[in-house]
Amino acid sequence: MFPKMGNEFVNKTYRRSPVDPVKTPSKRVYLRLDLPLILAAVILLLFGLLMVYSASADISFYISKDRSILSIYSIFIRQLLALMIALVAAPFVVLIDYHAWKKFIIPIIGVVILLLVAVLFFGENRYGSRRGLLGGSYQPSELAKLVTVIYVAVWLDSRKESLKDIRLGLIPLVMILALLSGFILLQPDYSAVLTIITIGAILFFLAGADWKEILILILGVLVLGVGIVLTTQTGRTRVFGWFQGISDPTLAPYQVQRSLEAFYNGGIFGVGLGNGVTKGTGLPTPQSDSIYAIIGEELGLFGTIILIGLYLTILWRGLAISQRAPDQLGKLLAAGMTLWIVMEAFVNMAQIVNLMPFTGNALPFISAGGSNLVVSIFAIATILNVAIRSEENKDSKNDLFAEIVDLRRRDRRRRVSSSRRSANSL
Repeated sequence: MFPKMGNEFVNKTYRRSPVDPVKTPSKRVYLRLDLPLILAAVILLLFGLLMVYSASADISFYISKDRSILSIYSIFIRQLLALMIALVAAPFVVLIDYHAWKKFIIPIIGVVILLLVAVLFFGENRYGSRRGLLGGSYQPSELAKLVTVIYVAVWLDSRKESLKDIRLGLIPLVMILALLSGFILLQPDYSAVLTIITIGAILFFLAGADWKEILILILGVLVLGVGIVLTTQTGRTRVFGWFQGISDPTLAPYQVQRSLEAFYNGGIFGVGLGNGVTKGTGLPTPQSDSIYAIIGEELGLFGTIILIGLYLTILWRGLAISQRAPDQLGKLLAAGMTLWIVMEAFVNMAQIVNLMPFTGNALPFISAGGSNLVVSIFAIATILNVAIRSEENKDSKNDLFAEIVDLRRRDRRRRVSSSRRSANSL
């Protein structure tokens, strides 16, 4: 009844057009998660729980009131609870398209400012600073770092055509950063202020700002840093102690001296997990600011190298994701979150071994502190959000330096020549 159709007729009738949108690579969005990034973050989280348990056991026991399990392991339990909360919320950060965040960023930044103001009136006073709410367990300045990256990225993306005009680019950006930094400076939390301003300057650079504006911003950061050092007792003490420690380690601040002692005890392979002694003999805040010293003592140089390698993996994958982001907003979000996390990590490690003045910031994913842990996980979730919405980029670079150079480009063409091109995207 029906005519017999040959293969030629079928091929002509049902063959897809070469411009079929389903098959066009430029319109295909690969919903994939970056496995190296996830693996590095998961290892850091598990490693952090292990080290918080080891570093906080003695302190929790001494401060416990009733010697119950919840009291003896209170620091570790709070860290575990913060991790569970973050892991429940993180999928929403990953799955909700980051472009939809634009409509909520103004209310969010308003809430952050209100929280920073609330700290000044209702925060718990510890060591001369008011940084935490709810008994000191929640620090709005940590959330301010995360929200600053998002807000500045959204703002720069909306002003990308006028960034080279100082009146429309640099001056409004400085006002945004100054508003947030001013409230944090009143706590005071100098390290958080410098972190926010530095991240803002980096994003301004990546967005394609003029070099003159960038130099002005860098000079402003330096002036602010010098001003903090000259006008505050804390700043003068830390910088003076740093200079003394460079010339003679025995004159370094007490926390640095004990940290160096821990590294000396650890040697190459460490004294064994849980066997460190400095955490119980006076090392300040071994579970938070000084936890890198505990890692050096218990796991030795070998353990610290692995830890550095994990942060470098996050740097590599985060910049690679930023490189292939489908638009400038995604590029700025991924790069900003990546550089913020890695910068905080290396600043913490550098201060412990007296390579820079002590700042008191946490080691992301590792230090005890629910606020820092939650925002660090949200930062990784944001990078993954960009990753799963990124188009395949067959011209991705093959080395980290090329990725950093190429972050400032506005189109998707190569600006750095290469002898070979990768067939696959990063």
